[in-house]
Amino acid sequence: MDRTAAGFKGRGSAENPANRFEKIDFEPSEEEISEGISPKTVFYKDTTKSIITYNDSPDVGFNAGINPYRGCEHGCIYCYARPTHEFLGFSLGLDFETKIFVKEEAPILLRKELSSRKYKPETIAMSGITDCYQPAERRFKLTRSCLEVLEEFKNPVCIVTKNYLVTRDIDILKEFAAWNGALVAVSITTLDPKIKRLMEPRTSEPSLRLKAIEELSNAGIPVIVMVAPVIPGLTDHEVSGIIQSAANAGANGAGYIMLRLPYGVSDLFSKWLERHFPNRKDKVLNRIKSIRDGKLNSKEFHERMKGKGVYAEQVSNMFEVAKRKAGIQGNVIELSTEHFKRPGGTQLDLF
Repeated sequence: MDRTAAGFKGRGSAENPANRFEKIDFEPSEEEISEGISPKTVFYKDTTKSIITYNDSPDVGFNAGINPYRGCEHGCIYCYARPTHEFLGFSLGLDFETKIFVKEEAPILLRKELSSRKYKPETIAMSGITDCYQPAERRFKLTRSCLEVLEEFKNPVCIVTKNYLVTRDIDILKEFAAWNGALVAVSITTLDPKIKRLMEPRTSEPSLRLKAIEELSNAGIPVIVMVAPVIPGLTDHEVSGIIQSAANAGANGAGYIMLRLPYGVSDLFSKWLERHFPNRKDKVLNRIKSIRDGKLNSKEFHERMKGKGVYAEQVSNMFEVAKRKAGIQGNVIELSTEHFKRPGGTQLDLF
């Protein structure tokens, strides 16, 4: 079997391009490629000494975040977080999907940091980099443990995920919702199961993500849909359908992000298009370039999320029309920090 015709079953990437900080390159054997043998996932202990990370980006919607895992077994081929694995000495290709770093001390570190008098309560995002409900969560349950700590402190949380596993934690998320402390954003890129399996191989099926929205909504948990990313020339025509389907399932808000391909992700994604959608490759890449000044990535705040130019405006208008038709709002839902308190102490003095 020709390498460009198929990759590994259950993996987004078919290769390990060289780490841009390293000189050694890994190439799967011809036998592995021809037989479609999927590399096994290996878990590493992450000995980080802190768990809450902060950013000052004005276009991400949050300042503080928690990522219990580094690397993501979901294997989304377009993932902007892939290059972060290069800082660990690994490739942004298969390594990102198969070498997962697990922050086993995450709940302990979180409790310590929330207990510090230096901590000022604010909404903490989970899955700002990698999905906190990726397959590893079934085994390690770090996301649930962190949620338990956050709820104990009455600190609000925003979750972004592509996995139905989030419904496992409806019981605790209902506790957050009782004091306006939780928001779940379910990310849906396509409603086409075939495209999903090629593009996001180990994420939940689109139907299950819609079911997750329905179950969360029925439980009284605020839930929105994120059409993220919108892929020009491949999934952009689905924006309206995704929003309507999510609204029918109970979503009360929606947002979207345009695809951007930082560093080696551009080459990885281009090769993926060549393997699976060769007739659409040029159209997709050219449309991305049309909203990013002739490039496949842009770093400027605000522009990097939505792009600019005629096509970007068309997508924005289509999104707004779809929201109005579906009867739902934007993606901004304010959560409450007024209930924050440190166990054993009193509610935070606001004055």
